[in-house]
Amino acid sequence: MQHFKSLTDYFEYVNLPLPEHPLLSVFYSKDKRFLPCPRESSPPITNDFYSISLKKIIKGDLNYGRTKYDFTNGALIFLAPRQIIQWDSSMVFEQKGFSINFHEDFLKGTELAHQIKKYGFFSYSVNEALHLSPKEEKQIEAIVEVIESEYQNNQDKFSKEIIISQLSTLLKYANRYYERQFLNRKELSNDLLNQFNKQLGQYFLSGQVAKNGIPSIEQIAKKMSISQRYLSDTLKKETGKTTTEHLQLYLIDEAKNSLLNPEKSISEVAYELGFAYPQYFSKLFKKIEGLSPSEYRNNSKLN
Repeated sequence: MQHFKSLTDYFEYVNLPLPEHPLLSVFYSKDKRFLPCPRESSPPITNDFYSISLKKIIKGDLNYGRTKYDFTNGALIFLAPRQIIQWDSSMVFEQKGFSINFHEDFLKGTELAHQIKKYGFFSYSVNEALHLSPKEEKQIEAIVEVIESEYQNNQDKFSKEIIISQLSTLLKYANRYYERQFLNRKELSNDLLNQFNKQLGQYFLSGQVAKNGIPSIEQIAKKMSISQRYLSDTLKKETGKTTTEHLQLYLIDEAKNSLLNPEKSISEVAYELGFAYPQYFSKLFKKIEGLSPSEYRNNSKLN
């Protein structure tokens, strides 16, 4: 797989004008100006850059990791270094928007170098991009206009500090908008929880738990074709519970059914559910239910 370490090499590859700065590039279309057309298509590639883009795509597929991005107008896309991207020749741009690309070395020695790693949207799949309202889009574009002005003018000792400050502000606004997006996605989060439980059900029915043990959250997210971080954030925002807590609740519900069978020992129930140690199963069961598995079984006999 081809990997690009410099912005210049990458821009030559995608047929874009070479950057004004070795570690930074800013394209911003306004008035009658348009974004340049990139390379028509590309196999999977990686690079060492962060990218923030407002792309308006009419049609086409951009593969990002294992997923395809569902383009809609006003989609703010975030890419981090060494993430795999690929696009095909069917992709058609409405050539307006902006694209900021900066090498990870551009942030070295700044507070943003540490802050940027805390923003979850850089680890999301592209089809989980941020969808902006018209008002939000204008706010982001105002920040980008300042960045582009500093980029295009004769850069001095203050330029980098100003650009870094504006990038930090842009990311803070993006974080706020993501919070809004999560809050407006009740239907989506409910669907995700249903899919999550469905994948768990299929895993147990297929007998994989006996061979491979309890599945990891990463395994389940992969089956759902979304990132582990996105799944965790969405469910936590809407349900108040983490993905691990939802997994544990599923396991305890399964355990309750098995415990009704008097022929099975507590240890057998634990092993069937993928627990390596029955003691851990009993501890988790009591934590969630408020009583031990044996106490639950005895109480069930009385009812």
